[in-house]
Amino acid sequence: MTTREIFDAMSYGPAPESAAEAMAWLDKHDRRFGPFINGAFAAPGETFATKNPATGEELAQVTQSTGGDIAAAVAAARRAQPKWAKLAGHERAKYLYALARLVQKHSRLFATLETLDNGKPIRESRDIDIPLVARHFYYHAGLAQLLEAEQPGMEPQGVCGQIIPWNFPLLMLAWKVAPALAAGNTVVLKPAEYTSLTALLFAEISREAGLPKGVLNIVTGDGRTGAALVGADVDKIAFTGSTEVGRRIRQDTAGRGIALTLELGGKSPYIVFDDADLDSAVEGLVDAIWFNQGQVCCAGSRLLVQEGVAPRFHEKLKRRMDGLRMGDPLDKCIDIGAVVDPVQLETITRMVDANTEGETYRAATPVPSGCFYPPTLITGLSPAARLMQEEIFGPVLVSTTFRTPAEAVELANNTRYGLAASVWTENVNLALDMAPKVKAGVVWVNGTNMFDAAAGFGGIRESGFGREGGWEGLLAYLKPAGKAKPAVAIAPVAEPANPEATGLDRTAKLYIGGKQARPDGGYSRAVWSARGRLLGHAGIGNRKDIRNAVEAAHKASGWAKAPAHNRAQVIYYIAENLSARAEEFAARLQAMTGKPGKAEVEAAIRRLFTYAAWADKFDGAAKSVPLRGVALAMNEPVGVIGALCPDEAPLLGLVSLMGPAIAMGNAVVLVPSQAYPLAATDLYQVLDTSDVPAGVVNIVTGDPAELAKTLAGHLDVDAVWSFAGADLAKLIETESAANLKRTWIGGARDWTGPSGEGREFLRQATEVKTVWVPYGE
Repeated sequence: MTTREIFDAMSYGPAPESAAEAMAWLDKHDRRFGPFINGAFAAPGETFATKNPATGEELAQVTQSTGGDIAAAVAAARRAQPKWAKLAGHERAKYLYALARLVQKHSRLFATLETLDNGKPIRESRDIDIPLVARHFYYHAGLAQLLEAEQPGMEPQGVCGQIIPWNFPLLMLAWKVAPALAAGNTVVLKPAEYTSLTALLFAEISREAGLPKGVLNIVTGDGRTGAALVGADVDKIAFTGSTEVGRRIRQDTAGRGIALTLELGGKSPYIVFDDADLDSAVEGLVDAIWFNQGQVCCAGSRLLVQEGVAPRFHEKLKRRMDGLRMGDPLDKCIDIGAVVDPVQLETITRMVDANTEGETYRAATPVPSGCFYPPTLITGLSPAARLMQEEIFGPVLVSTTFRTPAEAVELANNTRYGLAASVWTENVNLALDMAPKVKAGVVWVNGTNMFDAAAGFGGIRESGFGREGGWEGLLAYLKPAGKAKPAVAIAPVAEPANPEATGLDRTAKLYIGGKQARPDGGYSRAVWSARGRLLGHAGIGNRKDIRNAVEAAHKASGWAKAPAHNRAQVIYYIAENLSARAEEFAARLQAMTGKPGKAEVEAAIRRLFTYAAWADKFDGAAKSVPLRGVALAMNEPVGVIGALCPDEAPLLGLVSLMGPAIAMGNAVVLVPSQAYPLAATDLYQVLDTSDVPAGVVNIVTGDPAELAKTLAGHLDVDAVWSFAGADLAKLIETESAANLKRTWIGGARDWTGPSGEGREFLRQATEVKTVWVPYGE
């Protein structure tokens, strides 16, 4: 072909990246790898092949780590952790900086090895993944430097088990390892069995950086290795992967008192309005779905196009699909690489072939032999279609249309997931109206798949909980210094042998939807004073009462939309009305507990003032990201929170949980102290006279051990907090796996002191949504 013919055709010639350096590194290790434990590679054990998905060529043999390997890695991490945690933040920062520099030094080797092992185009590995890896270590070196001054009173979790997937092998390692080390933890990390090689290369450069032995350990293997790591003696598990596996991990860690963050699946909406720059939106889809073979959990794989422009947009999209190039991922001119493994290719093929709805369009681009799947667009699907609801994790885009912004929101939120979303419109008012309405942890405006170490990333609903990136990501690897002791249940005062009044008071009330309500069973129990005097009766709530309370809480959704200043006024008003009845409440507390109640009532009033003050001051942040634009970290309410209140401070404990929750815009279902429930029932009248909207606060008295199961398993409850005396952690965390709701298991604490209030409570009452807004040219 002559030069003139090339210019006329504008066709691309091959531009392969050499794999020689990566092959030489593999050969240096005889293409056999054992786990990396205590600063050295162990001898390989039973191994399996890791292959180049584009060619099927075997790259290396990687060890299937055993239970003994996991135990050795955890033991090494446990030995190293106290010394690592005691280092000054500046000293840990120097190690993280060294890792960042070494990633840059070896960037070509990392990029080539990543593409060989994963199948993604070299352009993505070289230009996106590896620079972001270095950015994460640089950024977290800065957080380590500032940690002691910016987060006083916090300490590392300890030994962290980390499990990462195959779609971003090295970047996911950086997302997890960098904050863990910055916070003073040590790590045992398991990469995906398909893509272990860059993690092992990173282990090697950690020695070059002088990282102390045992601080970083890498164990390789399949799901059996992951399960063994989850069951090991670790203090935290951080997992990125499928929702199904995440659910099992939540169940397997239940009741063990370890921290957990889950970044799970997604079926992210990609919303295109009729005023959008359609060509840019097409390029965004190409980047989101096809440049990475659709192997991104947050990819906008569910296309929603406004009806008036849908035909034109789909035609533009098809023309662009036909021009995409598939082939050797090491070729710098290739757009679409290989699917990671034949197993995943078979899954994609099976799901698409089973679909009987809509119209399927496959790009005209030639499909090479190997693990390749053609760019595919399926239009005309109904919102309930399987492909609109389930992750495909391949280069397949499914689409439907909408007419109005309200319908777009409804369709976008019609999913069990909530990881990310993209909104395309030239109307900034429309974009910023949509962003808070779409239920997702990340929203990109006129863009997609933008990531940075400074901007938190993570999901809601069945996309998991916890954030990676920014201060919010670092906080997931920290805990308040001085672990709280387990709460001790205080038994209700027993009924005297010869009580003055006996029998069940069937008129005892709960507080649901702003009204006092009869318990569904009609039953109550007598509440006796410390001296054996009958003080009153408390209703015994059941499953139906919890259901009614949750329904009432959802009807109060307007509370989240109310201005923070208005929420503050209502909380101030609660404090004012409680103050007016302070003597009455103090007398009731003293009668129940036998201790003076004045100090507790005064502390409760102060606590309400504190959260009224915080209501309009717990701000988000504008993140400094390398983009002409801004990434806004917005604090949003969690939703409906079920809270089991402590016995040791029956009024103050309840107020300390209710206050931050409603200040941040949540609705609550409170289960008050079982031993002293009248402290809560007396509060009904205060709430009634304080302009608290119906359903914002609901109170169901009864046995927390019975009510906790219903709250934790309820699919419309978004979080459960437990400070009840009974050991309910395992029950709550197991039941919460149904919809992967957030849980917060508290221990005994001094409710009158700093541990009874503050930012920890506010963080538990909010989700961070990151909204990316680019601007300018």
